[in-house]
Amino acid sequence: MCKTIKAIVTDIEGTTTALDFVHKVLFPYARQALLGFVRDHQNEAAVVAVLAQVPGEGVEAKIHQLLAWIDEDRKITPLKTLQGFVWRQGYERGDFRGHVYADAFAQLQAWYAAGIALYVFSSGSVEAQQLLFRHSDFGDMTPLFSGYFDTTLGPKREASSYQQMAQQMGQLPEQILFLSDIVEELDAAQQAGWQTICLARGQSIPLTSHLVVRDFTEIKDV
Repeated sequence: MCKTIKAIVTDIEGTTTALDFVHKVLFPYARQALLGFVRDHQNEAAVVAVLAQVPGEGVEAKIHQLLAWIDEDRKITPLKTLQGFVWRQGYERGDFRGHVYADAFAQLQAWYAAGIALYVFSSGSVEAQQLLFRHSDFGDMTPLFSGYFDTTLGPKREASSYQQMAQQMGQLPEQILFLSDIVEELDAAQQAGWQTICLARGQSIPLTSHLVVRDFTEIKDV
């Protein structure tokens, strides 16, 4: 690993955070609470703006579409935004805390202390990202991060998204390291000139040209 890294961008699901937390805690909570949340807040400006992006005539039709997207595990921006609103409600009520691996927390702290700028790029909305780290198992982690990116920037599997991100961060592509468990995302970042590492937590090692590690403790020489 090159020692000229100036910024590190990390994925969340499967990288800093267990897949089970997302799929067995956050998603079921959002599906159960979404209907009531939209009905209760349908006249609020932020919710109105998001619902305008959802197909369907009337609130009930839009709710039906949102639930269908959840069941299909679709990564669609208005759905992710509304899920973020619902999760904010859950975090603030103390219904759950954001799961973060201990090795990820320790290494992010070390990189921050070393002056490396840290960012997040996830398919979940920026608000959902901030909520998870603000209400994490280790307390409020948001001071560690310089910024957050979601799919409003562009798809995670397209190089153009990473090119735009580098510009917004003000960093040279070759001095940015991207961490993810998804090879196709890493491919896109690599095409944009970034350095990459694949996290393979408890799963078989994927066939890939990217450096593969089991957890954050194996990431050396950054």
